[in-house]
Amino acid sequence: MIGPNSEQLGIVVIRRALELASEHNLDLVEVSPMSNPPVCRIMDFSKYKYDQEKKERRVKRSQRIAHLKQIRIKPHISEHDYQVKLRQAKTFLARKDKVKFNLFFRGREVSFKEQGDRILERIMGDLSGLGQVEKSPMMEGRIITVVIAPKSDKSGSKQTEKGSQDAQTKNESLGGETL
Repeated sequence: MIGPNSEQLGIVVIRRALELASEHNLDLVEVSPMSNPPVCRIMDFSKYKYDQEKKERRVKRSQRIAHLKQIRIKPHISEHDYQVKLRQAKTFLARKDKVKFNLFFRGREVSFKEQGDRILERIMGDLSGLGQVEKSPMMEGRIITVVIAPKSDKSGSKQTEKGSQDAQTKNESLGGETL
């Protein structure tokens, strides 16, 4: 038996343990029923339960549920639209959400599958600093999907993001063609 001030009281008969608990206006709680002899403690059980619930709430508050955000694109996407979608994806990855890109082909656009693959490769390259490919590009009917999960390392993400912006600026200054 353990007393109200966490002192060892030794092996005590149940009737005596209940008397000690009532003298202190506390509860007798069985802490470890499987041990031989069972371990009991004199404590305020309602306060103990409240503290446990408080700990659970604190742990629950610190947990973050990762959501799957979807971004829809088409094979003939303009540069500005591409940059907007890329910025959205960077925001989602910074918030530790997964991003699923759906590249839709309409009508006869399916014959331009290579162009769709190039766009998704470019997206994966631009987001490589913030996330890694969780599910590689896969064709499902008229849709190619790729899932990118956030990286756990925060230190390298800002450097790579700056590097991809520098590469984009360099490409545009050289007159490079972008999709």
